[in-house]
Amino acid sequence: MPKKLLRRYLPDHHTLKNHKHLQLFGRLLHDPNLWHLNRRSAAGAFSVGLFMAFVPVPFQMLLAAAGAIIVRVNLPISVALVWLTNPITMPPVFYAAYKLGAWLLGIPAHPLDFSMTPEWLAHEAATIWKPFLLGCLVMGTSASLAGYLTIRALWRLHIVRHLNRRRQARGIRQPADSTTAK
Repeated sequence: MPKKLLRRYLPDHHTLKNHKHLQLFGRLLHDPNLWHLNRRSAAGAFSVGLFMAFVPVPFQMLLAAAGAIIVRVNLPISVALVWLTNPITMPPVFYAAYKLGAWLLGIPAHPLDFSMTPEWLAHEAATIWKPFLLGCLVMGTSASLAGYLTIRALWRLHIVRHLNRRRQARGIRQPADSTTAK
């Protein structure tokens, strides 16, 4: 992955260190590993951020920041990725998580008639919490693993292409087969 592309969209680390909601982490934000942009840090940040995006609680950004601090990966990427589940995408994503959990548990998924009332929330939460949380866990784990492996592969591909371009620019050819190069 090109560092320049990622850095263009990431906020400055001084801005994040001074953000009022992140002040609860105090001196932990001064760890330089939280701001480095390398293959390990970016892939780990994608993993943390994508997993936290599927955790059905408010303040996912704080959980992503805490996760990034614990595993010492890029903080801005982790925090930014939780916005995959934003107020617009949350209903279909979490409904898909519920349907997946119901399918995994072998129970029929009933259609939800949404009504934002305390009675509806209490009744529906009592009936759907097991398949919903299982679906969120499976989707979060799958997205986390897929994000990690994808970023590692894309970063490696970028490095290999960059090295090949440098070799071609220098006029150095690699032998096609190592057995014929004797």
